[in-house]
Amino acid sequence: MTKNFENFPVYIKSLDLIEKVYSFLEGKNFQKEFEFNNQIKRASFSISNNIAEGSEYNNNRQFIKYLKIAKGSCAEVRSMMIVSKRLKLGDENKAEEIINLSREISSNISNFIKYLKENIERT
Repeated sequence: MTKNFENFPVYIKSLDLIEKVYSFLEGKNFQKEFEFNNQIKRASFSISNNIAEGSEYNNNRQFIKYLKIAKGSCAEVRSMMIVSKRLKLGDENKAEEIINLSREISSNISNFIKYLKENIERT
């Protein structure tokens, strides 16, 4: 990879997702939801961290592995937002924004994986 991960649009979006998650968790209903807070923070960090870590291998096969993990973490964030809506824990509009952004990131990651697969180094 010739580009730094910091410049990948999908990485930048993953940072936006973390900010939205933190904003969502500021609600009073989350003051005692330590496990929920910890898990969704870990899942959202996992997206950006796996994009960053995978990019450093300079190997498309390895990068794809880490992008798939990041994609799974997108699903985890969405699942937790769905649970929060069902339990009426937070602002439904913010939850929906997070769900939509995680879907967008997941789709971007899928496209990135497709691109990398088409350009796998011959070994």
